[in-house]
Amino acid sequence: MTPRKVLIFIACVMACLAALCIVLPGRIAFGGKQLRWPTLAEVIGTEEAYPHPLPEEEGSITAPDTIAPSPDTLPLIDTALTPTPVETLPVAPKITVDSTTDSRIFLRAFYASLEDAGSRKVRVLHYGDSQIEEDRMSQQIRETLQNKYGGAGAGLLPLAQTIPSRTVRQQLYMNGRFTMPAQGPRRYLVYGPKRDQREDGLYGVMGQVAVMNDSLVKGSEEIMAICSPMDGRKRYSRWQIFADQTISDSIAGDTVYLRGRGNVYALSQESPTGVIVDNIPMRGCLGTVFTKIDSAQLATFYSEQNVRLIILQFGGNAIPSNKNPGTIQGIVKGLRQQVQLMRILAPDASILFIGPSDMLTQENGEWVTYPMVPYMDKLLRKMALEENIAYFSLYRWMGGAGSMKHWQEIGLAGTDGVHFTRSGARKAGNAVAEWILKGIDN
Repeated sequence: MTPRKVLIFIACVMACLAALCIVLPGRIAFGGKQLRWPTLAEVIGTEEAYPHPLPEEEGSITAPDTIAPSPDTLPLIDTALTPTPVETLPVAPKITVDSTTDSRIFLRAFYASLEDAGSRKVRVLHYGDSQIEEDRMSQQIRETLQNKYGGAGAGLLPLAQTIPSRTVRQQLYMNGRFTMPAQGPRRYLVYGPKRDQREDGLYGVMGQVAVMNDSLVKGSEEIMAICSPMDGRKRYSRWQIFADQTISDSIAGDTVYLRGRGNVYALSQESPTGVIVDNIPMRGCLGTVFTKIDSAQLATFYSEQNVRLIILQFGGNAIPSNKNPGTIQGIVKGLRQQVQLMRILAPDASILFIGPSDMLTQENGEWVTYPMVPYMDKLLRKMALEENIAYFSLYRWMGGAGSMKHWQEIGLAGTDGVHFTRSGARKAGNAVAEWILKGIDN
């Protein structure tokens, strides 16, 4: 075959594959299984690829075909999350600090709220990128705080869990038939590709919303969601459903029945007192999206749910594609704006920023730390102190430059040089939790 014919053959194959990406949606479900391939937008780099599993040292989670609902009936707490006008809220004046300041002094409001955890709920929101998927790190923070101050339940859950959790197994049924999350109600994500975003900002506190009776999903006006705890801890004692008032619901054990047409923002398994820690992963997100969420929704949730600590864990996604210090400065500036917004919308809450871990790249065949990791860590700590919020440096705690390589060698980090294994995430989560608690005695 001549070079010209080879070139023509390759061009024809690429044209056929491009046509497949354009005509078909990228994944098709049949017999409870999914066949996936990249969309054209993913191939040319204009949107996120379909999520892949994170590195792990254990087997993947497999859910049984059916889960029998628990026979007990839990009290239903029904909450609509609708926008209301946001007043200008007072923000505490900033205090002057220096590089030696222990930033845990900015957690004092959270520490004070724990004194009342025996009589009321104290909520902790943990937002982050893919490093906290599967309830990684959040689970250890939750266990530590609940062991000391009470509380039960995994907290907030999306209606359709597209990435498995280590804490709660979820299954979705539409009109009595098992449905894969990707074929469930239309989802909109503030941190997703443009086609999955909405203009009105009504994403809810998790930054994502499922729209029942979406025109693309026949039958989604009747949904059954089974959410079964897996972590073996004390069971939650009540549900909260955050949805439009047009959505009716009923509860039977671990099963939620939803009917109607409208937005479903979140489900929550919790207790009326103690600490509730919510895991809110945003894969691929830089963390600069909160200003795109309806401020009234956030302010209402933070106030009514007694949110007393907001954890932001972002920055890592900016590292691999940026070598320019000016770009990193711009991203940190954007993160500062998110922090300033949080201080306005949640004036009673403390804020903790967790910086990125050490991250590796290959140079001349050797695995080395990305040059911008220590620079971003330095800028984030400076920003945190200036904004009067707490800062935990994963990078420094791990051991600084090159520490991720050692973590790989001892099974605590994946082969990608970016993500922790589950064991590594447990170790990191426990370290953050212990660091938080030690501040109470200081």
